[in-house]
Amino acid sequence: MSTRFPAGVLFDLDGTLLDSAPDMLAAVNAMRARRGRAPMLLAELRPHVSKGARAMVGAAFADVDAAQREGWIPEFLADYERELGQHGKAFEGVEQMLRILEAAGTPWGIVTNKPEYLAAQLVPVLGWQDRCVVLIGGDTLPVRKPDPLPLTVAAERMGVPASQCAYVGDDERDIAAARAAGMPSVVALWGYRLSEDDPVSWRGDVLIEQPAELCLAEAWPRFE
Repeated sequence: MSTRFPAGVLFDLDGTLLDSAPDMLAAVNAMRARRGRAPMLLAELRPHVSKGARAMVGAAFADVDAAQREGWIPEFLADYERELGQHGKAFEGVEQMLRILEAAGTPWGIVTNKPEYLAAQLVPVLGWQDRCVVLIGGDTLPVRKPDPLPLTVAAERMGVPASQCAYVGDDERDIAAARAAGMPSVVALWGYRLSEDDPVSWRGDVLIEQPAELCLAEAWPRFE
């Protein structure tokens, strides 16, 4: 059991801090409507959200050749940008958790595979522009998660050693990146997962059911 909060915390965005699936659904359904297709249900899209744009477009148009779908990614991103922050919201308990971290003097930031220009638009919508101390998007650096570089760069920018920083994410790539960065990890079980995903096998340091649990220092990984 930990006796203190981490010196710094980094979070994934979609499926960890933000329930963005409703925004994503509006985007894919705009694409489907242009092609004369019926709307997709939220429950059908939700498990794919943390896998990224290609996975969501693939789920929405599973019968279309992958090479053709690849050409539709800019369309999806443009539709998503129009829907950004209109339907989704922070997960229940996230705001409470962030305020408790801030009260404890723990800086926090975001490392996401979402393009930086989209993530940067979301931060002020959520009211976090003066609170999130670092933001790394999927195209900020030459590589993205599961490569550890985005996490190590974010920790450096926060001025916190990677070993004293925790990373919270809902996808296997998040946990793999944290492990490679030497950063203790938290598996966000409240996030988006496919039915075949096995979060236990990701070997995160702790598995947490709800954001509010992280309001307690003892819920976090141990820090020496």
